[in-house]
Amino acid sequence: RDKNHPSVIAWSLLNEPQCTSAGTEEYFKPLFELARRLDPQKRPRTYTVLMTSLPDTSRGQRFADFVSLNRYYGWHGRPLIFTEYGTDNLSGAHKLPSVMWSAEYQNEYLEMTHAVFDHYDFVQGELVWNFADFQTTEGILRVDGNKKGLFTRDRRPKLGMHFLRQRWAEI
Repeated sequence: RDKNHPSVIAWSLLNEPQCTSAGTEEYFKPLFELARRLDPQKRPRTYTVLMTSLPDTSRGQRFADFVSLNRYYGWHGRPLIFTEYGTDNLSGAHKLPSVMWSAEYQNEYLEMTHAVFDHYDFVQGELVWNFADFQTTEGILRVDGNKKGLFTRDRRPKLGMHFLRQRWAEI
């Protein structure tokens, strides 16, 4: 019923911006103020921090209501939401012991990652990358597109989706 009506919990205004240089504050401040002014519901504002942007060098995080990371370096003090994590999985590939690209490997990766998330109270959210497989340009690093999805391109659930459904049902 609500498949085309996603919930918006926050506004992510920037994705991995360069935010260690002079001028960052002057650029970020009006952007974050405009987002606050335009949203009658006053949802939280965030941006995803670049891997090389550290707590003592990032000049923009004071404008965010919470910090979003695509990698974990031990930041804390504000709530953290992991905005990208996951691993590629070829639908139907099963291997024991698990190896890269197998459904078992994807599940083991998710289980280990969630154990780390659950260990820290300041981790307040998780957004696995990605909902569904999608096409990318051809290259030597991917097999026919990005396969990090929990569903195939034609929306068939992978083993990882069942794993996450159980996790989220128990929260």
